Amino acid sequence: MTGAPDASPTPRTRRPTMSDVARAAGVSRQLVSIIMRDVPGASPETRARVQEEARRLGYLPDDRARKLRQQSTKLIGITFTLHQAFHGDVVEHSYLAAADTGYELTLSAVAASRSEAVAVEALLRERCDAVILLAPSSPLETLHEWAAYAPLVTVGRREQTDRIGLVRSDDTEGMEQAVRHLAQLGHRRIAHIDGAEVPGAADRRASYRATMRRLGLAEHIDLIPGVPSEEDGVRGALTLFDRPAPPSAVITFNDRCATGVLNAAARAGVKVPAELSVVGYDDSRPAGLPHVQLTTVSQDLPAIARAAVEMALAQIEGTPPREVIVRPRLVVRGTTCPPADTQAAQ
Repeated sequence: MTGAPDASPTPRTRRPTMSDVARAAGVSRQLVSIIMRDVPGASPETRARVQEEARRLGYLPDDRARKLRQQSTKLIGITFTLHQAFHGDVVEHSYLAAADTGYELTLSAVAASRSEAVAVEALLRERCDAVILLAPSSPLETLHEWAAYAPLVTVGRREQTDRIGLVRSDDTEGMEQAVRHLAQLGHRRIAHIDGAEVPGAADRRASYRATMRRLGLAEHIDLIPGVPSEEDGVRGALTLFDRPAPPSAVITFNDRCATGVLNAAARAGVKVPAELSVVGYDDSRPAGLPHVQLTTVSQDLPAIARAAVEMALAQIEGTPPREVIVRPRLVVRGTTCPPADTQAAQ
């Protein structure tokens, strides 16, 4: 199930079985089992026909046969992206949120070598009772297909439908808090290194522009394309440093990007925060380390994780999906201060 099945997925109340595949292909259930387990005993033609029927029906082989006899596996699956500190923190808080529910969490990673579709398919093969997707990037129609197999909750994604639950931070509010904090310190030239098409980036980008305009700083809007990585933070910072009048403050899409900015500033001899104030986003664990002390926007990860687990459990019990929006808060640490010209005037 690496793409959309040829036919609409079977509703979660009636998953396709091996017997269904056998009837559709005109063979015995035992032969389907042989083919699904990829062992000898079927001709290439029959194997191809059975596999095609399995794809058409949306049948997923079950890697845990013992769970076939159970109505509930008591498993909630979570997909997360490797090397994303924010995702790791959400997973940790999700374990705490699920601790007394009678459900276990099972994880499936998304990486450059492992697509989101593969990660979700692995959880569906485990017959998870519900699946939580952290910042999914797949098209909405694909999410709807997965939601036909198990209740689905997305974290961080803007779209919400009557088939998918959604938990997200108010990115518009979070970015407004960051811009206002810097403006109140006296900064006017405030840049933003954005997150391209990553979930949440569009709202933060739009809020940055809107807040700068509301504060009378429209002429200083400075948007630097990027993606949520340390490397893009370095590239974005070097772009800013090369300008005749570089900004006195920068807000990054996330803490990873902010870390790149801090590294680039250290190498270029730019003093933080005296010459450049830096604000991150996420309040991931490294942000609070003694040698970092990054001012950042906290998305209240315990509340997000708790809401995602609770929504998954509610959908398992038959409650319709809904949207939960968690209010963020600015955490002021050591990477922001008034700009140099304001300090000199004082």
